[in-house]
Order: sequence, then C-alpha cells, then structure tokens
Amino acid sequence: MQQTAQLPVQFHAVVARKDSGVKLPFALSWSDRFRADADPSEIPVHTLLDVVRIPSAERTTPWALMARRFGYAAMLVLAVATVVYFDKEGYTEPLTFIDALYYSAVSLSTTGYGDITPVTQSARLMNILVITPCRVAFLMLLVGTTLSVLTEDSRKTLQIQQWRRTVRNHTIVIGYGTKGRSAVDALLAGGTAPGNIVVVDDDAVVLSNAEKRGLVTVHGNGTRSSVLKVAGVARARSVVVAPSSDDTAVLVTLSVRELAPSAMIVASVRESENQHLLMQSGADSVVVSSETAGRLLGIATVTPPVVEMMEDLLSPDEGFAVAERPIADDEVGANPRHLADIVLGVVRSGELYRIDAPEAETVEPGDRLLFVQMTQPTPLTERTRPTE
Repeated sequence: MQQTAQLPVQFHAVVARKDSGVKLPFALSWSDRFRADADPSEIPVHTLLDVVRIPSAERTTPWALMARRFGYAAMLVLAVATVVYFDKEGYTEPLTFIDALYYSAVSLSTTGYGDITPVTQSARLMNILVITPCRVAFLMLLVGTTLSVLTEDSRKTLQIQQWRRTVRNHTIVIGYGTKGRSAVDALLAGGTAPGNIVVVDDDAVVLSNAEKRGLVTVHGNGTRSSVLKVAGVARARSVVVAPSSDDTAVLVTLSVRELAPSAMIVASVRESENQHLLMQSGADSVVVSSETAGRLLGIATVTPPVVEMMEDLLSPDEGFAVAERPIADDEVGANPRHLADIVLGVVRSGELYRIDAPEAETVEPGDRLLFVQMTQPTPLTERTRPTE
C-alpha cells in the first residue's frame, strides 16, 4: 500500500525531470546520438544497426561461413590442377598430378616461385583464359570475410530502411518479461505474423530470444519518445504496455498516447489502485495482474477444476480458447444463447455486452460474437481417463 500511495508523487517527479530537459537515469547510451524528439526520418539508418533487429530467414555462423569458403577455395585449386594436368606437356617439364596441384596452389595464391612455367602456346592461353580469372576468384575468397562484413552491414541497413518505410498496422510490445512473452504467445496463436510484432526492451538478452522467434526487436527504453518513434508507434495498430513497474507503465502509456492518438493501448498494472492512472494516461484497457493471480489462487483452494478451466481458456495453443467472430447472415435476429457456439458476449459498435445483458437478447447486423472455441480436439478417451 505504501508503494502504491507514493506512485503519483514518483510519476510527477519523472515527468518534471523529462520536461525540464534533464537527462533521465534510464536514458540509453545510443539515444544521445539524436534528440529525444527527433523525427525518425532524420535518424541515420546506420546508427540503428545495433538498435533495430529484423530476423532473417537464414542464419549462418562464422565458423560455417569460414568452412564454406575454405571448401570453395580447395575446390578451385583442385579444378585448376586438373586443367593443368590435362596439358602437362606444355610446361618446362612434364608434370605429375602433384606437380599440377603444386603449380595451381602457388599460381592462385600469387606466390609464383617460377620453377614451373608454361612454354607452349596452348598452356599460356589456358593461363590467360582460365587460371588468371581463377586467381582473381581465389583472392576474393581470401578477403571474403571483410567483404562479408561490409555486405552484411549494407544488407541490414537496406533492410531497416525498407522496414521503416513499410511498417504499419503492427503491434508493439513494450517489455519482454513474463507478461510481454505471454502477450506475444497469444498474438502468435491468434494468427498474427511474427514480422508484424515489434518488441521494445532495454535488455539485449531477452531481445535475442525474441529475435529467435522471428520478431522485430528495438533495443531501447520504452519511456523514450525516440525509441517509440523508431518502433513506428505512430503507425501501429495496437501497443501492449507490459513493463515491470506501474510507474513505468504510466509514463510509457502517456508517451505512446501522445505519439499515437488512434492506436489501441492495452496496459498491465500490478496494483488495482493504479488502474485509474493508466486509464487517465490514455490506455484503452488495463489488466490488473496481481488481483487476477490472487483470485485464481483463492479459487484454486476451493475449486481447483475451475482454475484448470480458466488456464485452458487462456492458453490458445490447445483445448479451449475465447475467440471472436462475425455473425453469419442466418444468425441475424437470433438469440445468442440458442446458437451452436457457446457465446459469452456480443460486441456491438465497439461495446461489449455480456450474454445476460438486455442488449444481447438478439443479434443485430454488424455484431461480433465472443465464444468458446475448441482449438485442438482432445480424444474422448483422454478426457475421461481417470487420474492415476
């Protein structure tokens, strides 16, 4: 209670420090490169290489890349040795295959001892048309690591630039802790493409885990306007605010609402006393995590099966889940209680009416239904099997 009572004071202190222009304690080191209110289009793309991570379809480790290049070089040496051996009489002495391999290695590496040289017209022509281009290719393989690094940075720069131009109607998840990961799980299970989810966090380790799942990541503090702009918050469809503290959630919500007036903001708060602060800051929906967990703990002591069913409904991967769908043409005018699905509520003009509300007596055109959906049928033998 004491921490909750101090929240408004802490919050105003944070806002005062932000408005006064004083550098916040949680400011990012990279954010000093540009102003906190900078336009994302003015931020050089190359400065975002360590900030924005866009997963690639294929990843190659450095060791695998080096082994591949070494294999290419060895095959090139072997191929040139074979060509030289076919014209073994055109050199200063008849060549064995070992001699041809030796000549190929010293020629492609530009060592050139001069002990074996072409003397016939055909051998010299082969050196001009075959061995010289192969020598150039071999040298390119030798400096391939440097070229690869330069190419990789250029590729990432172009990829980030293209992403910043085209990203829109995406979902931003601010905070990739337990709540943020669960929110991403629900989004992915609901059919959202991983590329349409942007995770913002200041922990590089958790962002690495998010990137492995195919999510776009932005390294930074979600309370900073510059970080939110890089994540494309102005064109986002929805924003999930899931930091570890309530005061941070309030500040993030204020910043998001200022930059994205039309985005849907869903925020999480630990204490119910702080729920009104999130709503006043611009959140469309607030989930009180501590009270929800407390209710489930209390119910579990009395009726454990109820908690199991609730967890099943909240787990979209298997069993049952709460879903939303538009009504069919033949359902207009019907009572939602008499439909084939187990209907929990009716969404009309953005307003939710529970199944027992008078407004939900009949289904009207344009309504949407909240119902219980079976995501993965469980065999009857497994459902009725007694617990051992």
